[in-house]
Amino acid sequence: MSRGHSLEKDLGLLLNNPKYSDIEILCEDEKKLHGCKAILAARSEIFDRLLYNGMKETYEKQVSFPKINSFVMEIILEYIYTGSIKEESLTKDNIIEVFYAADYFQLPDLQDFIIKILKITLENDHIENYSPELLSKIATMMPLSDDNILLNLLVETVATIPLNTIEFNRLSIKAFQYLLYCTHEKEKPFVTPEYEVFRYSAILAAKQVSNEAYKTLMERLPTLEQIEQIKYLTQVAEDKFITDHQNVAEKLEPLIKFIDFKHIKGQLLAFIIEPLELVPTDIIFYNMIQINLFINHF
Repeated sequence: MSRGHSLEKDLGLLLNNPKYSDIEILCEDEKKLHGCKAILAARSEIFDRLLYNGMKETYEKQVSFPKINSFVMEIILEYIYTGSIKEESLTKDNIIEVFYAADYFQLPDLQDFIIKILKITLENDHIENYSPELLSKIATMMPLSDDNILLNLLVETVATIPLNTIEFNRLSIKAFQYLLYCTHEKEKPFVTPEYEVFRYSAILAAKQVSNEAYKTLMERLPTLEQIEQIKYLTQVAEDKFITDHQNVAEKLEPLIKFIDFKHIKGQLLAFIIEPLELVPTDIIFYNMIQINLFINHF
């Protein structure tokens, strides 16, 4: 390949090339990559501080990143050297990690590129939208803050998916709580009716406790569609004991404050939710009174 025609291609020749490198980069999976200290420092303030701070990294031949695997680091290095990455390098299995690494190395343009690619992917893939999994992953990796653009994108996307179509193993309880926090009493699109929000919350809480509790709640909390197919609502609820009842109630408690029970029909509160004894009685009765007052007013 002739050189001198493309800066991007020429710098790409230096990428992970031992011949032109003076530093080893040790990754989480113990794989070693090769880098040029001057290029790394010129492109990232974090590398500059690590490699030219007068500390031990300045004089050693190796720098370690125990929380970044080699595949992600290769993408970061590709961007640092060439100013671009291949779109196909980003997958549902690594996009959160790459975004995290781009944030760590203070590469805002790479973060913007990741957001752009993710938006296009989520918009074009309605059938296998994996935003719930990504939201659950990011909830374990990064601080949950209102100014995290990736987090906001995932919240907005998951909020437009009916909860009864999201399997309970796809959304972690921490991610779900943050989703409710971001959408509760705020002018953000949220397509799920409030009863279904409670249903998902209770079953998700039960799933954290035991398989038996999960199965029982699945039986005792039908979807709205299933309820419409039942002639008498009183036939829905069965007095089947909820295994680990107290533990389920404790798991559910942090989610309850984000559920607006006054937007749930009084019959559903009385015949389905109240018999479960998972929601404090005063919340149930207060909202039933509010519903009755509203109905009588009109």
